[in-house]
Amino acid sequence: MGLLVDGEWRDQWHDTKSSGGKFVRTDSQFRNWITADGAAGPSGSDGFKAEPGRYHLYVSHSCPWAHRTLIYRALKGLEDIVDASMVHWINGENGWTFEPDEDGIVGDKLYGSDLLYKLYLKADPVFSGRVTIPVLWDKKRETIVSNESSEIIRMLNSAFDTVGAKPGDFYPDHKRDDIDQLNDIIYDTINNGVYKAGFAANQDAYEEAVFPLFQTLDMLEERLAQSRFLVGNAPSEADWRLFPTLSRFDPIYVGHFKCNLARLVDYPNLWAYTRDLYQWPGIAGTINLDHAKMHYYQSQKRVNSTGIVPVGPLLDWSEPHGRERVGA
Repeated sequence: MGLLVDGEWRDQWHDTKSSGGKFVRTDSQFRNWITADGAAGPSGSDGFKAEPGRYHLYVSHSCPWAHRTLIYRALKGLEDIVDASMVHWINGENGWTFEPDEDGIVGDKLYGSDLLYKLYLKADPVFSGRVTIPVLWDKKRETIVSNESSEIIRMLNSAFDTVGAKPGDFYPDHKRDDIDQLNDIIYDTINNGVYKAGFAANQDAYEEAVFPLFQTLDMLEERLAQSRFLVGNAPSEADWRLFPTLSRFDPIYVGHFKCNLARLVDYPNLWAYTRDLYQWPGIAGTINLDHAKMHYYQSQKRVNSTGIVPVGPLLDWSEPHGRERVGA
């Protein structure tokens, strides 16, 4: 994450001086929608019609917000309909790059760009603001549709249903109130809560974030004693928004972000639930924890000045999760 202001690159991860030492995340700036008929969506000012091959995702295996979009791309079988390019795990002096990696995963398939911010300037030559992933790109208009992950996953959930997506609705009408309520709590205290703890600039700000984080984990542990998933017996948007954070919790957030009151594996229901989601068809292929660990430990030098990446923990994601024993 970074801030491009008047052509200068500024670190946005740790801009906490004006907020009492607290990490404050700013809003995404591209908020248009892809819809089945091309009509405008709930936010933004323009609509983009769902068409196979027209759109492209710019993502990172390291970022939990980008991970959401890869999950939905897999769940809805959109790999051949919406292609994707991967940025490098290092978010450095000039932000996200496409510097090649040894495995050939990283690279801009559309333009061969070296830096992600150049795509933002291609979409808007006078752009100033946060240069983030994911980015949903329209190849026809050569512009950014959206860089807001919570809205991109809702587009992927339904916009392409008539042009080749797999069946499945993870935000059904009859569950939306429950999903929205959980999303609000989970985003504030867990998804963003780990960052608020990790990037806190003083003890008070850290404790103000870390205790609510674990209070919410405790609440979810109790909830999952009664239900296989957060809203009944089928995974919903609430589950898929939570999963990227949980999958990174023990390998990254416990140590790097000092979220160490407990580990995820210390929560029997949450750990079984996380393995359950991991074993859902297509999900394991969306995860690259090596990229994720290298990003956090090597990019965020103010948190980990040495850049040393820990080798553990050893986690068995294939271990039977036992969720079939949990009631409806």
